[in-house]
Amino acid sequence: MPHAPEPDEDDLDAIPPPQPVFHVEQALLGALLLDPHRLDDVSGIAADSFSTAAHAALYAAISTVPRPDPAEHAKNTKWLDRVLAAGREQARGLTASYLHALVQVCPWPGHAPAYARMVEAEHARRRLQTAAERLIHTVHDVSLPHPVQTVLAEADALAAVVDDIANRFPPRAGVLPRTTAPPPPAAPDPAEAVEEEQMLLATATAYPSDIEAVRWLLPDDLTLPLHVGLWQCLTGLARRHEPVDPVTVLWEAQQRGLLDDGTEPGEVLRMLAEPAGSVEHWGERTLQRSLLATAEHTGRRIEAYAGDPANTPFQLVVGARRALADIAAARTRWQHATEATPPQQRRLSPTTRAGPPTTTAAHAARSTRATR
Repeated sequence: MPHAPEPDEDDLDAIPPPQPVFHVEQALLGALLLDPHRLDDVSGIAADSFSTAAHAALYAAISTVPRPDPAEHAKNTKWLDRVLAAGREQARGLTASYLHALVQVCPWPGHAPAYARMVEAEHARRRLQTAAERLIHTVHDVSLPHPVQTVLAEADALAAVVDDIANRFPPRAGVLPRTTAPPPPAAPDPAEAVEEEQMLLATATAYPSDIEAVRWLLPDDLTLPLHVGLWQCLTGLARRHEPVDPVTVLWEAQQRGLLDDGTEPGEVLRMLAEPAGSVEHWGERTLQRSLLATAEHTGRRIEAYAGDPANTPFQLVVGARRALADIAAARTRWQHATEATPPQQRRLSPTTRAGPPTTTAAHAARSTRATR
């Protein structure tokens, strides 16, 4: 006959052991239950600083129930009974036996301030992790009408959490997180990114004089290595005031070794021969995608730092501020790109082309894509 497991037998092995902070919280609560007046020595924490609802409810009760006379408290459990009743209003699972167990596991009540500092440090780590997760979620929220503004606002909220932690735990110079940062994320819609970058490259080839207007766009804002290299070719030719057309760009690409990976010259010529819209439009679209990717990478870096319990609050502050600096740089370029300046009049057709002229209908279709 098959063995019938006892109730919850299969679930016991799946329950992870408590984290160190759980034992720290027990020691702190035990110290305060044993000597309530030590609450005066505890600072920097509140009920929400604790990792479990039961511990949060118990700390709130200890903080609000009037303290007993020390002599009376040593003789009876009346104050403990009142604390238990208050705590059970928020956490019904609290029992008298658990309160007595907390008193028993406290190794040294006089160390309550040190325990509180540990609880505060762990709470700071959880706060930072939650703020980073919110930033990542916002980046992927496709329902946002103004994604860049919303993501930057969430980045500001994350920075505010970092600043608050820094005020509580001033960072030490040169102490970086030991955690390995995750790789940059891939574009959420690679096909769309490729198409728009091709439009950018072709339009910049047709109108090289407009490249100067998008100095805020960097090669690394583009997603494909070939596109990165071609943008460097375009900006290099424009900076040297040399002729720019699909053929000259192709030659520059060869000089830079961009064709060494097997890219066919005809493929490059075809890509650069289909301009549509304006350089500013495609440049802004590319920068927006790059900014959102930077925000996600920053969020994932900070999430990884905060997810490693070995990192101290000092390390978290230093690592998070370095990661947030990438968003600050992208924000500055975005502000330059979106300043209230009259947009350049979009041309209907380039003065020269590297291939046969397109029909009016085809050009109109590409212009429609440029403005979507």
